[in-house]
Amino acid sequence: MKTQTMLRWPVLITLWLMSNALAYGATDDSISSASHLSQLINTRLGYMKDVAAYKWINNIAIEDLRREQKVIAAAQSSGLQSHLTMESSRLFFTLQIEAAKEIQRYWFKQWQEGPAPDKAPDLVNEVRPRLIELGNDIVQALALQQTSDRPSIGITGLSPETANQLEAAAGSVKFYPNQLDQILSSKNLRVGTTLDYAPFSYERAGQPTGIDLDLARDLALSLDAELILVNTSWPTLMADLAAGKFDIGMSGISINLERQKSAYFSLPHHTGGKTAIVRCDQLSRFDDLTKIDQPETRVIVNPGGTNQRFIQSNVERAAITVHSDNRTIFDEIIENRADVMITDAIEVELQSALHSELCGAMPGQTFTFQQKGFLLPRDQVWKQFVDTWLTQRTGESVVKQAFTRHLSN
Repeated sequence: MKTQTMLRWPVLITLWLMSNALAYGATDDSISSASHLSQLINTRLGYMKDVAAYKWINNIAIEDLRREQKVIAAAQSSGLQSHLTMESSRLFFTLQIEAAKEIQRYWFKQWQEGPAPDKAPDLVNEVRPRLIELGNDIVQALALQQTSDRPSIGITGLSPETANQLEAAAGSVKFYPNQLDQILSSKNLRVGTTLDYAPFSYERAGQPTGIDLDLARDLALSLDAELILVNTSWPTLMADLAAGKFDIGMSGISINLERQKSAYFSLPHHTGGKTAIVRCDQLSRFDDLTKIDQPETRVIVNPGGTNQRFIQSNVERAAITVHSDNRTIFDEIIENRADVMITDAIEVELQSALHSELCGAMPGQTFTFQQKGFLLPRDQVWKQFVDTWLTQRTGESVVKQAFTRHLSN
């Protein structure tokens, strides 16, 4: 299992530029996806003169096979966000690397025969970050192009034969038909998780753990895939799913109608609701919502999720503090910097077991009915697989064992 840093995607910028060009009367050809892709590829290859100059001055070899494999692997991972097949990504980016080396060799030959550069932009801190950014842009542009599109590539130092091969690879990229086929082919299961919500997804001794992560490992095993944890957050959860940054969200995610408008959910694996947690010596003061919603009460809440939405809809008079770190939010109550947090009953159960100072204010009672499930893109094939897997694991008590394991620790 490995943790993946989420990549940047400029899709909104791309679409904005295209829509504005249309609004100002540009022709379809001038803003075609092929033209955009051509510009990106040529811009990236245009940096190869600077790369060559840096290597020339610092006596660095043009070819670095280890780095090349790293770049291709990163490109393949990036391509999965837009459902590019692993084979398409590998072919295109292998050819792009060959083109880059061909251009660098051209400049080395020019400098061997004539004046050579005595300075160059810093490869590591200036050029390489721009190349990574352009690489991500190119992946997105490949996904936006029409099936008949083929870019036009031409830059000093690049032979027509290599340019033609690269154009052909770009014009023939393929996409996975659904999320399940992508996972089975790539052997990568990308799980979006926040790592800040015990007992579902959290860190213990620096390692990711939790009910949902135990189940994520089981799901990856059933798919014969490597589990890749993708960092997300409650405020960015839905945007990250829409950007294709993960295949499934597993982090104690509440099923609600707002999320359901743009995504699918698996069958629920937990049913509960919102309730209050307080210092144990304050139980009688906060044993119903009316008592909580008073001007002198200090309510604390984490941002971006269903806890905050409940507070916004139901708490009008109390003083509300938004605390961004869900890992330390309960310390604020223990240290008397806050009085009440309203969160899921299962989290209240866990935190009151972990901290003798904390108690559930209304044992056995909840303000809401709430179910938790796994967040999915709108892909019926993938949802059916996840639901079947979850039904089987529920019947085999695997789900129950995961809950027992993390609630008893």
